[in-house]
Amino acid sequence: MHIFDSVQKTKRKFIPLEEGKVTLYVCGPTVYDDAHLGHAKSALVFDLLSRVLRANGYEVTYARNITDIDDKIIKKAIEQQKDIKSITDFYTEAFHKEMESIGVKRPDIEPKATESLEAMYDLIQKLIESGHAYQTSDGDVYFDTQSDAKYLTLSHRIQNEDERQERVESSHEKKNPADFALWKSIKDDSVTFESPFGAGRPGWHLECSAMIEKHLAYKDKAFAIDIHGGGADLLFPHHENEAAQTRCASNHELANYWMHNGFVNIDGEKMSKSLGNSFFLKDALKEYDGEVLRFYLLSSHYRSNFNFNTQDLEASKKRLDKIYRLKKRLFGLAKNEEKTDFQDKLLEALNDDLNISTALALIDEMIANANETLDTAGKHKLLKKETMANLAFIEKVLGFGQKNPYEYFQFGIDEKTKEELNRLIEERNEAKKAKDFERSDALRDKILAYGVNLMDTPQGTFWEKI
Repeated sequence: MHIFDSVQKTKRKFIPLEEGKVTLYVCGPTVYDDAHLGHAKSALVFDLLSRVLRANGYEVTYARNITDIDDKIIKKAIEQQKDIKSITDFYTEAFHKEMESIGVKRPDIEPKATESLEAMYDLIQKLIESGHAYQTSDGDVYFDTQSDAKYLTLSHRIQNEDERQERVESSHEKKNPADFALWKSIKDDSVTFESPFGAGRPGWHLECSAMIEKHLAYKDKAFAIDIHGGGADLLFPHHENEAAQTRCASNHELANYWMHNGFVNIDGEKMSKSLGNSFFLKDALKEYDGEVLRFYLLSSHYRSNFNFNTQDLEASKKRLDKIYRLKKRLFGLAKNEEKTDFQDKLLEALNDDLNISTALALIDEMIANANETLDTAGKHKLLKKETMANLAFIEKVLGFGQKNPYEYFQFGIDEKTKEELNRLIEERNEAKKAKDFERSDALRDKILAYGVNLMDTPQGTFWEKI
Protein backbone atom coordinates (compact mmCIF):
# COMPACT_ATOMS: atom_id res chain seq x y z
CA MET A 1 0.00 0.00 0.00
CA HIS A 2 1.24 3.50 -0.87
CA ILE A 3 0.10 6.80 0.65
CA PHE A 4 0.82 10.35 -0.49
CA ASP A 5 2.48 12.09 2.43
CA SER A 6 1.48 15.78 2.57
CA VAL A 7 4.72 16.67 4.36
CA GLN A 8 7.21 14.86 2.14
CA LYS A 9 4.97 15.61 -0.87
CA THR A 10 5.50 12.20 -2.37
CA LYS A 11 3.88 8.78 -2.42
CA ARG A 12 5.39 6.55 0.24
CA LYS A 13 5.06 2.84 0.86
CA PHE A 14 2.98 2.35 3.98
CA ILE A 15 4.92 0.62 6.75
CA PRO A 16 3.13 0.64 10.12
CA LEU A 17 4.97 1.40 13.34
CA GLU A 18 3.86 -1.96 14.68
CA GLU A 19 3.42 -4.91 12.34
CA GLY A 20 -0.22 -5.67 11.59
CA LYS A 21 -1.55 -2.60 13.44
CA VAL A 22 -2.45 0.94 12.37
CA THR A 23 -3.17 4.02 14.48
CA LEU A 24 -5.17 6.71 12.65
CA TYR A 25 -6.26 10.09 14.00
CA VAL A 26 -8.48 12.57 12.12
CA CYS A 27 -9.57 16.05 13.19
CA GLY A 28 -13.32 15.98 13.78
CA PRO A 29 -16.06 18.64 13.94
CA THR A 30 -16.53 21.64 16.20
CA VAL A 31 -20.12 21.02 17.27
CA TYR A 32 -21.84 24.40 17.08
CA ASP A 33 -23.62 24.07 13.73
CA ASP A 34 -24.84 21.55 11.17
CA ALA A 35 -22.31 19.52 9.17
CA HIS A 36 -21.59 20.84 5.69
CA LEU A 37 -20.27 19.10 2.58
CA GLY A 38 -16.68 19.78 3.60
CA HIS A 39 -17.23 17.82 6.82
CA ALA A 40 -18.85 15.04 4.80
CA LYS A 41 -15.97 14.87 2.31
CA SER A 42 -13.32 14.57 5.02
CA ALA A 43 -15.31 12.00 7.01
CA LEU A 44 -15.89 9.91 3.87
CA VAL A 45 -12.22 9.98 2.82
CA PHE A 46 -10.98 8.65 6.14
CA ASP A 47 -13.85 6.20 6.44
CA LEU A 48 -12.67 4.82 3.09
CA LEU A 49 -9.05 4.77 4.28
CA SER A 50 -9.94 2.81 7.43
CA ARG A 51 -11.97 0.32 5.35
CA VAL A 52 -9.08 -0.18 2.91
CA LEU A 53 -6.59 -0.66 5.75
CA ARG A 54 -8.85 -3.28 7.31
CA ALA A 55 -9.31 -5.01 3.93
CA ASN A 56 -5.53 -5.34 3.88
CA GLY A 57 -5.71 -7.24 7.15
CA TYR A 58 -4.58 -4.47 9.49
CA GLU A 59 -5.98 -4.07 12.98
CA VAL A 60 -6.99 -0.39 12.87
CA THR A 61 -7.54 1.93 15.81
CA TYR A 62 -9.27 4.99 14.38
CA ALA A 63 -9.83 8.10 16.51
CA ARG A 64 -11.71 11.26 15.54
CA ASN A 65 -12.25 14.02 18.09
CA ILE A 66 -15.26 16.13 18.97
CA THR A 67 -14.42 19.77 19.75
CA ASP A 68 -16.98 20.84 22.33
CA ILE A 69 -15.02 23.80 23.75
CA ASP A 70 -14.95 26.79 21.41
CA ASP A 71 -15.89 30.46 21.30
CA LYS A 72 -18.37 29.75 18.50
CA ILE A 73 -20.18 27.26 20.73
CA ILE A 74 -20.38 29.82 23.53
CA LYS A 75 -21.70 32.45 21.13
CA LYS A 76 -24.40 30.04 19.85
CA ALA A 77 -25.42 29.18 23.44
CA ILE A 78 -25.79 32.87 24.28
CA GLU A 79 -27.80 33.54 21.12
CA GLN A 80 -30.17 30.64 21.78
CA GLN A 81 -30.21 31.18 25.57
CA LYS A 82 -29.18 27.57 26.20
CA ASP A 83 -26.44 25.91 28.18
CA ILE A 84 -23.27 24.79 26.38
CA LYS A 85 -23.90 21.07 26.78
CA SER A 86 -27.36 21.21 25.19
CA ILE A 87 -25.80 22.90 22.13
CA THR A 88 -22.92 20.46 21.79
CA ASP A 89 -25.09 17.39 22.48
CA PHE A 90 -27.61 18.48 19.83
CA TYR A 91 -25.04 19.05 17.09
CA THR A 92 -23.01 15.97 18.02
CA GLU A 93 -26.10 13.79 17.67
CA ALA A 94 -27.00 15.48 14.38
CA PHE A 95 -23.45 14.93 13.10
CA HIS A 96 -23.61 11.23 13.97
CA LYS A 97 -26.99 10.76 12.27
CA GLU A 98 -25.92 12.55 9.11
CA MET A 99 -22.63 10.64 8.91
CA GLU A 100 -24.57 7.39 9.34
CA SER A 101 -26.82 8.47 6.45
CA ILE A 102 -23.82 8.57 4.11
CA GLY A 103 -22.40 5.28 5.39
CA VAL A 104 -19.60 6.67 7.57
CA LYS A 105 -18.82 4.24 10.37
CA ARG A 106 -18.25 5.59 13.87
CA PRO A 107 -14.55 5.76 14.82
CA ASP A 108 -13.18 3.35 17.41
CA ILE A 109 -12.39 6.27 19.74
CA GLU A 110 -14.23 9.62 19.76
CA PRO A 111 -12.77 11.76 22.55
CA LYS A 112 -14.35 15.09 23.49
CA ALA A 113 -12.39 18.17 24.48
CA THR A 114 -14.36 18.48 27.72
CA GLU A 115 -13.29 14.95 28.64
CA SER A 116 -9.62 15.58 27.86
CA LEU A 117 -8.77 18.61 29.99
CA GLU A 118 -6.40 16.75 32.33
CA ALA A 119 -4.41 15.51 29.34
CA MET A 120 -4.23 19.10 28.06
CA TYR A 121 -3.00 20.37 31.44
CA ASP A 122 -0.29 17.71 31.48
CA LEU A 123 0.88 18.69 27.99
CA ILE A 124 1.03 22.41 28.87
CA GLN A 125 2.96 21.66 32.06
CA LYS A 126 5.55 19.62 30.15
CA LEU A 127 5.99 22.44 27.62
CA ILE A 128 6.46 25.04 30.36
CA GLU A 129 8.94 22.85 32.26
CA SER A 130 10.96 22.16 29.11
CA GLY A 131 11.15 25.84 28.19
CA HIS A 132 8.91 25.60 25.14
CA ALA A 133 6.02 27.55 26.67
CA TYR A 134 5.62 30.59 28.92
CA GLN A 135 2.87 32.29 30.93
CA THR A 136 2.15 36.01 30.69
CA SER A 137 1.18 38.31 33.54
CA ASP A 138 -2.44 38.02 32.32
CA GLY A 139 -2.35 34.26 32.90
CA ASP A 140 -2.24 33.27 29.21
CA VAL A 141 0.11 30.43 28.25
CA TYR A 142 1.83 30.55 24.84
CA PHE A 143 3.95 28.12 22.88
CA ASP A 144 7.33 29.66 22.07
CA THR A 145 7.74 28.95 18.34
CA GLN A 146 11.33 30.17 18.37
CA SER A 147 12.22 27.37 20.80
CA ASP A 148 11.33 24.72 18.20
CA ALA A 149 14.02 24.42 15.51
CA LYS A 150 11.67 22.29 13.39
CA TYR A 151 8.75 24.73 13.45
CA LEU A 152 7.22 25.16 9.95
CA THR A 153 8.90 22.00 8.61
CA LEU A 154 5.47 20.38 8.36
CA SER A 155 3.83 22.97 6.13
CA HIS A 156 7.08 24.28 4.57
CA ARG A 157 5.88 27.83 5.04
CA ILE A 158 7.69 31.11 5.52
CA GLN A 159 5.84 32.70 8.41
CA ASN A 160 4.03 35.94 7.67
CA GLU A 161 4.07 37.90 10.90
CA ASP A 162 0.69 39.43 10.15
CA GLU A 163 -1.02 36.03 9.86
CA ARG A 164 -3.42 35.21 12.63
CA GLN A 165 -3.15 31.77 14.10
CA GLU A 166 -5.65 31.99 16.91
CA ARG A 167 -9.36 32.09 17.53
CA VAL A 168 -8.90 34.58 20.36
CA GLU A 169 -7.22 37.95 20.67
CA SER A 170 -3.44 37.89 21.03
CA SER A 171 -1.63 39.22 24.08
CA HIS A 172 0.82 42.11 23.77
CA GLU A 173 3.16 40.03 25.94
CA LYS A 174 3.79 37.40 23.28
CA LYS A 175 7.52 36.88 22.69
CA ASN A 176 7.09 36.23 18.97
CA PRO A 177 4.24 37.11 16.58
CA ALA A 178 3.92 33.43 15.59
CA ASP A 179 3.51 32.16 19.16
CA PHE A 180 0.12 30.54 19.69
CA ALA A 181 -2.09 30.12 22.73
CA LEU A 182 -2.06 26.93 24.75
CA TRP A 183 -4.27 28.42 27.48
CA LYS A 184 -6.29 31.62 27.46
CA SER A 185 -7.03 33.23 30.78
CA ILE A 186 -10.66 34.37 31.04
CA LYS A 187 -11.53 37.11 33.53
CA ASP A 188 -15.23 37.57 32.78
CA ASP A 189 -18.18 35.38 33.82
CA SER A 190 -18.29 33.35 30.59
CA VAL A 191 -17.52 29.63 30.37
CA THR A 192 -14.20 28.78 32.04
CA PHE A 193 -12.36 25.74 33.34
CA GLU A 194 -10.17 25.66 36.43
CA SER A 195 -6.60 24.68 35.63
CA PRO A 196 -3.12 24.83 37.20
CA PHE A 197 -2.68 28.01 35.14
CA GLY A 198 -5.85 29.70 36.37
CA ALA A 199 -9.41 29.92 35.06
CA GLY A 200 -9.71 29.92 31.29
CA ARG A 201 -10.08 27.84 28.15
CA PRO A 202 -7.64 25.73 26.11
CA GLY A 203 -6.19 26.97 22.84
CA TRP A 204 -7.46 25.65 19.51
CA HIS A 205 -4.49 23.46 18.66
CA LEU A 206 -3.93 21.86 22.05
CA GLU A 207 -6.65 19.24 22.24
CA CYS A 208 -5.60 17.01 19.33
CA SER A 209 -2.03 16.62 20.59
CA ALA A 210 -3.30 15.85 24.09
CA MET A 211 -5.90 13.35 22.87
CA ILE A 212 -3.38 11.51 20.70
CA GLU A 213 -0.97 11.21 23.63
CA LYS A 214 -3.78 9.99 25.87
CA HIS A 215 -5.51 7.50 23.57
CA LEU A 216 -3.22 6.42 20.74
CA ALA A 217 0.44 7.34 21.14
CA TYR A 218 3.23 4.80 21.13
CA LYS A 219 5.52 5.88 23.98
CA ASP A 220 8.64 4.08 22.74
CA LYS A 221 8.64 4.85 19.01
CA ALA A 222 9.88 7.69 16.80
CA PHE A 223 6.28 8.68 15.98
CA ALA A 224 3.22 8.88 18.21
CA ILE A 225 0.88 7.45 15.55
CA ASP A 226 0.97 6.06 12.02
CA ILE A 227 -1.37 8.43 10.16
CA HIS A 228 -2.82 11.87 10.93
CA GLY A 229 -5.54 13.16 8.61
CA GLY A 230 -7.79 16.12 7.99
CA GLY A 231 -8.78 18.76 5.47
CA ALA A 232 -6.12 20.61 3.47
CA ASP A 233 -7.01 23.82 5.31
CA LEU A 234 -5.74 22.28 8.56
CA LEU A 235 -2.15 21.73 7.42
CA PHE A 236 -1.32 25.24 8.60
CA PRO A 237 -1.60 26.42 11.28
CA HIS A 238 -3.47 23.62 13.03
CA HIS A 239 -1.40 20.57 12.16
CA GLU A 240 1.85 22.55 12.18
CA ASN A 241 1.15 23.62 15.75
CA GLU A 242 0.01 20.17 16.83
CA ALA A 243 3.27 18.70 15.55
CA ALA A 244 5.33 21.36 17.36
CA GLN A 245 3.56 20.77 20.67
CA THR A 246 3.99 17.01 20.49
CA ARG A 247 7.67 16.95 19.51
CA CYS A 248 8.57 19.50 22.20
CA ALA A 249 6.58 17.80 24.97
CA SER A 250 7.63 14.22 24.19
CA ASN A 251 10.39 12.11 22.69
CA HIS A 252 8.65 11.57 19.36
CA GLU A 253 7.20 13.26 16.28
CA LEU A 254 3.41 13.29 15.97
CA ALA A 255 2.73 11.18 12.86
CA ASN A 256 4.68 9.10 10.35
CA TYR A 257 2.25 9.90 7.51
CA TRP A 258 0.13 13.03 7.01
CA MET A 259 -2.91 12.87 4.70
CA HIS A 260 -5.07 15.82 3.67
CA ASN A 261 -8.22 15.88 1.56
CA GLY A 262 -9.02 18.71 -0.86
CA PHE A 263 -11.56 21.48 -0.54
CA VAL A 264 -15.21 21.30 -1.61
CA ASN A 265 -16.34 23.98 -4.07
CA ILE A 266 -19.97 24.79 -4.83
CA ASP A 267 -20.44 25.32 -8.59
CA GLY A 268 -16.79 26.29 -8.94
CA GLU A 269 -16.62 28.62 -5.93
CA LYS A 270 -14.80 27.65 -2.73
CA MET A 271 -17.33 26.70 -0.08
CA SER A 272 -17.41 29.27 2.70
CA LYS A 273 -19.97 30.41 5.23
CA SER A 274 -18.81 33.99 4.63
CA LEU A 275 -19.82 33.58 0.97
CA GLY A 276 -23.17 32.15 1.94
CA ASN A 277 -22.64 28.93 -0.02
CA SER A 278 -21.93 26.49 2.80
CA PHE A 279 -24.14 23.63 1.63
CA PHE A 280 -25.36 21.77 4.70
CA LEU A 281 -25.36 18.00 4.46
CA LYS A 282 -28.87 17.82 5.96
CA ASP A 283 -30.17 19.86 3.00
CA ALA A 284 -28.45 17.62 0.46
CA LEU A 285 -29.95 14.56 2.19
CA LYS A 286 -33.45 15.95 1.59
CA GLU A 287 -32.81 15.88 -2.15
CA TYR A 288 -30.65 12.77 -2.56
CA ASP A 289 -30.22 9.36 -1.00
CA GLY A 290 -27.28 9.27 1.41
CA GLU A 291 -25.52 6.59 -0.58
CA VAL A 292 -25.81 8.68 -3.75
CA LEU A 293 -24.02 11.49 -1.92
CA ARG A 294 -21.40 9.04 -0.66
CA PHE A 295 -20.76 7.73 -4.16
CA TYR A 296 -20.59 11.24 -5.62
CA LEU A 297 -18.31 12.75 -2.94
CA LEU A 298 -15.92 9.80 -3.20
CA SER A 299 -15.95 9.70 -7.00
CA SER A 300 -12.94 11.99 -7.42
CA HIS A 301 -9.51 11.55 -5.84
CA TYR A 302 -9.43 12.61 -2.22
CA ARG A 303 -6.55 15.09 -2.70
CA SER A 304 -8.32 16.93 -5.51
CA ASN A 305 -10.57 19.89 -4.83
CA PHE A 306 -14.14 18.73 -5.34
CA ASN A 307 -16.61 20.80 -7.36
CA PHE A 308 -20.15 20.02 -6.18
CA ASN A 309 -22.83 20.60 -8.80
CA THR A 310 -26.17 18.92 -9.47
CA GLN A 311 -25.35 17.90 -13.05
CA ASP A 312 -22.34 15.84 -11.99
CA LEU A 313 -24.28 14.44 -9.04
CA GLU A 314 -27.06 13.20 -11.34
CA ALA A 315 -24.50 11.56 -13.63
CA SER A 316 -22.84 9.96 -10.61
CA LYS A 317 -26.21 8.61 -9.42
CA LYS A 318 -26.73 6.84 -12.75
CA ARG A 319 -23.40 5.10 -12.21
CA LEU A 320 -24.46 3.93 -8.74
CA ASP A 321 -27.85 2.85 -10.14
CA LYS A 322 -26.00 0.25 -12.24
CA ILE A 323 -24.74 -1.47 -9.09
CA TYR A 324 -28.28 -1.67 -7.76
CA ARG A 325 -29.76 -2.90 -11.03
CA LEU A 326 -27.24 -5.75 -10.97
CA LYS A 327 -28.18 -6.44 -7.35
CA LYS A 328 -31.82 -6.64 -8.45
CA ARG A 329 -30.95 -9.25 -11.08
CA LEU A 330 -29.35 -11.38 -8.38
CA PHE A 331 -31.84 -10.59 -5.63
CA GLY A 332 -32.54 -13.51 -3.33
CA LEU A 333 -29.29 -15.38 -4.00
CA ALA A 334 -27.22 -16.45 -1.03
CA LYS A 335 -24.49 -14.10 0.14
CA ASN A 336 -20.98 -15.09 -0.83
CA GLU A 337 -17.62 -13.76 0.38
CA GLU A 338 -15.25 -15.92 -1.61
CA LYS A 339 -12.11 -14.27 -2.99
CA THR A 340 -12.04 -13.36 -6.69
CA ASP A 341 -9.53 -11.81 -9.10
CA PHE A 342 -11.74 -8.73 -9.31
CA GLN A 343 -11.40 -8.13 -5.57
CA ASP A 344 -7.61 -8.33 -5.79
CA LYS A 345 -7.57 -5.78 -8.62
CA LEU A 346 -9.97 -3.45 -6.78
CA LEU A 347 -7.89 -3.53 -3.60
CA GLU A 348 -4.71 -3.03 -5.62
CA ALA A 349 -6.19 0.16 -7.09
CA LEU A 350 -7.27 1.47 -3.69
CA ASN A 351 -3.86 0.61 -2.24
CA ASP A 352 -2.40 3.15 -4.67
CA ASP A 353 -3.21 6.19 -2.52
CA LEU A 354 -6.97 5.45 -2.69
CA ASN A 355 -7.09 5.56 -6.50
CA ILE A 356 -10.86 5.80 -6.77
CA SER A 357 -10.94 6.44 -10.53
CA THR A 358 -9.32 3.10 -11.32
CA ALA A 359 -11.47 1.39 -8.69
CA LEU A 360 -14.72 2.73 -10.20
CA ALA A 361 -13.59 1.82 -13.72
CA LEU A 362 -13.02 -1.75 -12.54
CA ILE A 363 -16.51 -1.81 -11.03
CA ASP A 364 -18.06 -0.49 -14.25
CA GLU A 365 -16.26 -3.19 -16.21
CA MET A 366 -17.32 -5.94 -13.81
CA ILE A 367 -20.98 -4.84 -14.00
CA ALA A 368 -20.95 -4.62 -17.80
CA ASN A 369 -19.37 -8.07 -18.17
CA ALA A 370 -21.78 -9.64 -15.67
CA ASN A 371 -24.84 -8.15 -17.36
CA GLU A 372 -23.61 -9.20 -20.81
CA THR A 373 -23.25 -12.82 -19.68
CA LEU A 374 -26.52 -12.83 -17.73
CA ASP A 375 -28.30 -11.67 -20.89
CA THR A 376 -27.30 -14.89 -22.65
CA ALA A 377 -29.00 -18.26 -22.26
CA GLY A 378 -27.97 -20.44 -19.34
CA LYS A 379 -28.08 -20.50 -15.54
CA HIS A 380 -24.58 -19.00 -15.04
CA LYS A 381 -24.28 -20.34 -11.50
CA LEU A 382 -20.55 -19.68 -11.18
CA LEU A 383 -20.84 -16.14 -12.52
CA LYS A 384 -23.71 -15.33 -10.17
CA LYS A 385 -21.74 -16.69 -7.22
CA GLU A 386 -18.66 -14.66 -8.12
CA THR A 387 -20.71 -11.53 -8.77
CA MET A 388 -22.42 -11.83 -5.38
CA ALA A 389 -18.94 -12.04 -3.79
CA ASN A 390 -17.78 -9.00 -5.76
CA LEU A 391 -20.81 -6.95 -4.73
CA ALA A 392 -20.27 -7.92 -1.09
CA PHE A 393 -16.63 -6.79 -1.34
CA ILE A 394 -17.64 -3.46 -2.90
CA GLU A 395 -20.13 -2.95 -0.09
CA LYS A 396 -17.55 -3.79 2.58
CA VAL A 397 -14.63 -1.71 1.27
CA LEU A 398 -16.33 1.18 -0.54
CA GLY A 399 -19.70 1.27 1.20
CA PHE A 400 -21.66 1.16 -2.08
CA GLY A 401 -24.67 -1.12 -2.55
CA GLN A 402 -25.60 -1.49 1.12
CA LYS A 403 -29.35 -1.12 0.67
CA ASN A 404 -32.09 -3.45 -0.48
CA PRO A 405 -32.05 -2.78 -4.26
CA TYR A 406 -35.80 -2.21 -4.40
CA GLU A 407 -35.78 0.19 -1.45
CA TYR A 408 -32.90 2.11 -3.02
CA PHE A 409 -35.15 3.02 -5.95
CA GLN A 410 -37.85 4.29 -3.55
CA PHE A 411 -36.01 7.52 -2.73
CA GLY A 412 -38.14 10.59 -3.31
CA ILE A 413 -41.30 9.03 -1.88
CA ASP A 414 -42.23 10.52 1.50
CA GLU A 415 -42.62 8.29 4.55
CA LYS A 416 -46.39 8.70 4.77
CA THR A 417 -46.79 7.54 1.15
CA LYS A 418 -44.39 4.64 1.74
CA GLU A 419 -46.52 3.49 4.68
CA GLU A 420 -49.67 3.71 2.56
CA LEU A 421 -48.06 1.76 -0.31
CA ASN A 422 -46.85 -0.96 2.04
CA ARG A 423 -50.35 -1.17 3.58
CA LEU A 424 -51.94 -1.54 0.13
CA ILE A 425 -49.42 -4.24 -0.81
CA GLU A 426 -50.25 -6.15 2.35
CA GLU A 427 -53.98 -5.90 1.52
CA ARG A 428 -53.27 -7.11 -2.02
CA ASN A 429 -51.28 -10.07 -0.67
CA GLU A 430 -54.20 -11.00 1.57
CA ALA A 431 -56.62 -10.72 -1.37
CA LYS A 432 -54.38 -12.98 -3.49
CA LYS A 433 -54.24 -15.55 -0.67
CA ALA A 434 -58.05 -15.49 -0.52
CA LYS A 435 -58.10 -15.83 -4.33
CA ASP A 436 -60.08 -12.59 -4.54
CA PHE A 437 -58.43 -11.67 -7.83
CA GLU A 438 -60.84 -8.85 -8.65
CA ARG A 439 -59.86 -7.03 -5.41
CA SER A 440 -56.21 -7.93 -5.95
CA ASP A 441 -56.24 -6.34 -9.42
CA ALA A 442 -58.04 -3.26 -8.12
CA LEU A 443 -55.45 -2.81 -5.38
CA ARG A 444 -52.65 -3.23 -7.93
CA ASP A 445 -54.13 -0.43 -10.04
CA LYS A 446 -54.40 1.75 -6.93
CA ILE A 447 -50.73 1.11 -6.11
CA LEU A 448 -49.54 1.84 -9.64
CA ALA A 449 -51.43 5.15 -9.55
CA TYR A 450 -48.77 6.41 -7.10
CA GLY A 451 -46.23 6.37 -9.95
CA VAL A 452 -44.38 3.24 -8.92
CA ASN A 453 -43.58 -0.15 -10.42
CA LEU A 454 -44.67 -3.30 -8.61
CA MET A 455 -42.59 -6.49 -8.67
CA ASP A 456 -43.76 -9.88 -7.42
CA THR A 457 -40.70 -12.00 -6.58
CA PRO A 458 -40.12 -15.31 -4.76
CA GLN A 459 -38.80 -13.18 -1.86
CA GLY A 460 -41.95 -11.07 -1.69
CA THR A 461 -43.59 -8.10 -3.38
CA PHE A 462 -41.52 -4.95 -3.84
CA TRP A 463 -42.07 -1.55 -5.37
CA GLU A 464 -39.86 1.20 -6.70
CA LYS A 465 -40.31 4.76 -7.92
CA ILE A 466 -40.62 5.09 -11.69
